[in-house]
Amino acid sequence: METLKLDIVTPEGKIFSNDVKSVTLPGSEGEFGVLPGHIGIVTTLSAGVIEIEKTDNKKEFVAINWGHVKVDEKSVDVLAEGAVDINGDNESEIAKAIANAKQLLEESTDNNVAVSMVVSRIENVAKSIL
Repeated sequence: METLKLDIVTPEGKIFSNDVKSVTLPGSEGEFGVLPGHIGIVTTLSAGVIEIEKTDNKKEFVAINWGHVKVDEKSVDVLAEGAVDINGDNESEIAKAIANAKQLLEESTDNNVAVSMVVSRIENVAKSIL
């Protein structure tokens, strides 16, 4: 099985680093998916949710406020200004992650419509985790 090496880094440190089957990113022009063998690009990312499909077919989600991504055939490198891993072993941990993601987004923009859209997506993601 072909995989991609995904790294998500913020100024505070590494959020995620592992081989994955695919990743969906919140591009500035809309969401886009990346599979092994993807053509190389460098682009900006908007506030949104990065959806990661791991090699065991489980999904992981990371909320970001904005950033940049470099994609090539074998790797995806995300540099985000801020990121929150939206995962947990129980409802309480996931609720805390959602609250942290909301705070990150609200601090990054005054656009309430954009924040509401991303928060809605985050809450839907959380429902799928539970």
